[in-house]
Amino acid sequence: MTERVVAVLGRGLTDPQEPAVTADDLGLTRGDGCFEATRVVTAEDGRHTVDHLEQHLDRLARSAVGLDLPEVDRAAWLALIEQALGDWSRPGEAMLRLMLSRGRESASDGPVTGVLTLTPVNPETLRQRRDGIDVITLDRGTSSTAFAAAPWLLGGVKTLSYAVNVAGLREAKRRGVHDVLFRSSDGYVLEAPTSTAVWLRAGILHTTPTGGTGVLASITQQALFAAAERGGWPTAATLARPGELLDADGLWLVSSGRGVARVRTLDGQPVECKPGVTEQLAGFAGF
Repeated sequence: MTERVVAVLGRGLTDPQEPAVTADDLGLTRGDGCFEATRVVTAEDGRHTVDHLEQHLDRLARSAVGLDLPEVDRAAWLALIEQALGDWSRPGEAMLRLMLSRGRESASDGPVTGVLTLTPVNPETLRQRRDGIDVITLDRGTSSTAFAAAPWLLGGVKTLSYAVNVAGLREAKRRGVHDVLFRSSDGYVLEAPTSTAVWLRAGILHTTPTGGTGVLASITQQALFAAAERGGWPTAATLARPGELLDADGLWLVSSGRGVARVRTLDGQPVECKPGVTEQLAGFAGF
């Protein structure tokens, strides 16, 4: 059974053991590009469900605009995705990643590079979804309004430049926890390296506002909030300090792969959660 699918725009499926990009690709040498990632669920009969594919392609297109990349060829990506899914039959959950770079530095007038990968969801990701996670806060070094008038900071753009995010996760591992929740230099909760914070307080579901904070607009969080609102739950975009989350009725990190993961402790302090709420929110998010 196929364990990994790799496909390249303009080339189609490739051998996963063979190089997919050149050594001078600007996505590799400069992180000059963007990406998307979403979950694929494959049934025993081989049928696939791709979570929020259109919304992820929309966000990829917005990220490309933010990076002054050529317009995303949506039809080409959809054809490549269809080809990749046709080669994937492993039942269960997988992650579909679409990576777009400016292309080769030695061919400045050449085409962009587009690479697709399809791999099983890591068992640790599923465990964290089931059992919850322990999280620390770390200073991200920018204020809660830093991105408002500075488009060159690429707030809300899902870039390939994830070195700081990965460094945060390494720090979490060094401290014996699962994840990080970045805070602004003026003390407000931002986002996690690969997920978005959602918390319940006074009967209202909250998340950090986008815009000036630079926080990426989360497709999973948006789907969760839309379903919650249909179910009669009020929602809000709110700036909050970490201490306020300790007094909440539940805190979660939400993402396309991990789904809705309950935060059990924040900076070593327990975070309470009302029984059954995590499961209800997971249902709202489609997990």
